[in-house]
Amino acid sequence: MRKKYLVTGGAGFIGSNLIEKIISQGDEVVVVGRHLPSECKEDDNNLKDNITFYQADVTDYEFMEQLLIKEKFDYIVLLAAVISISGTIAEPLSTHFINQEAILYIYEIIRKNKLKVKKVLFTSSSAVYGNIADTPRREDMPVSLENPYAIDKFTSERYAMFYEKVYGIPTVAVRFFNVYGPRQKAQGKSAGVCAIILDCLLNDKEFRLNGDGKQTRDYMYVTDAVDATLMLLKDPQISGKIFNVASGKSVSLIDLIVAFEEITGKKLKIIHNKGLKFDTKNSLADITKLEKTGFLPKYTFESGLRQYVKEEKRRLGYS
Repeated sequence: MRKKYLVTGGAGFIGSNLIEKIISQGDEVVVVGRHLPSECKEDDNNLKDNITFYQADVTDYEFMEQLLIKEKFDYIVLLAAVISISGTIAEPLSTHFINQEAILYIYEIIRKNKLKVKKVLFTSSSAVYGNIADTPRREDMPVSLENPYAIDKFTSERYAMFYEKVYGIPTVAVRFFNVYGPRQKAQGKSAGVCAIILDCLLNDKEFRLNGDGKQTRDYMYVTDAVDATLMLLKDPQISGKIFNVASGKSVSLIDLIVAFEEITGKKLKIIHNKGLKFDTKNSLADITKLEKTGFLPKYTFESGLRQYVKEEKRRLGYS
């Protein structure tokens, strides 16, 4: 029997890859977002023709309540967020309504109306770890909430676990680390470093390197992130838990650049800048908890980058 999914923020980078996978499994997807981005409008996989899209804001609580009651979703994925840390610092209150209050309200709708949801998945972030010295970072470690984005993500995690424990709403939360892949933006506040580097290489642009390039991140190809998300969402035995979703491997920015150069056969033009004040120096996930579920990433660092370059060049029309 077909299952019905609600994905908030589902037309973005991770969301569009997620709904593509859900659709390929023969299930039904409803997406709520402020707009349908050009990535979905222009893709040759016609995502826009295979989803029900509502142009609405997740902070429109009356609309969200009517939608959840009407559609009776099997699974709910909460992806909608303002993911720019600088954006949340500039506008802490307005972004708080999206990043935290909207999450709480969806749980309240489910609770008050006794909706029979199989599971809710809340997408958190490695940002909750901040600049703590210890790596790799485990889910049970103390957090370091250094900006409004991290504060809202962590608070939403706690509310999600509370609603699972007290009201019995099946819930799981994932802390994404540095996910990259097709449809990631190369411009704007939500741009990803892999997308920026590839865009610079393909279009002969200059790349602004902040700091010495020794800062490390845990990069995960979006296909692996999507597979982990769906596994955690659909497994009925997994609830009331938080998982790091990452590769468990760290790579420096300099090594990332070198890998892209080798794959594309081009040399990146680099402009050196001072390090950013709020930048995390090193980030590495402990994925032991995720591995215990039986999940293992399919892509290595190199194979993921090669697949990304191949898919993005095809999508953007490069030879």
